Amino acid sequence: QVQLVESGGGLVQAGGSLRLSCAASGGTFEMYGMGWFRQAPGKEREFIGAISWSEVTTYADSAKGRFTISRDNAKNTLYLQMNDLKPEDTAVYYCAAGPSLTSNDWQRYFSWGQGTQVTVSS
Repeated sequence: QVQLVESGGGLVQAGGSLRLSCAASGGTFEMYGMGWFRQAPGKEREFIGAISWSEVTTYADSAKGRFTISRDNAKNTLYLQMNDLKPEDTAVYYCAAGPSLTSNDWQRYFSWGQGTQVTVSS
């Protein structure tokens, strides 16, 4: 079973950038589809985007043009580059391992990290 650990969260001003990382151990990272999700207090878990084993990406409308997902299979690491951050991006961000192809359905992901807090001040 793959274990996932996110890092890179923090406090940033609106308009700033952050890069989140998700380090994987165990399993076969290069065969997994990987997704990023977030959850703000009192809100549903929200799909941000995903990357397939072949590096095809898909994004939620809220992320298009501002967020970029990438992966480095040699380092077993997933990334989320976030630019032009807005206060409404404040949430706990989670990475997840799932099907080899991209999916926006959180129920299809079988392993989750513990999350990293991102706070965007106005």
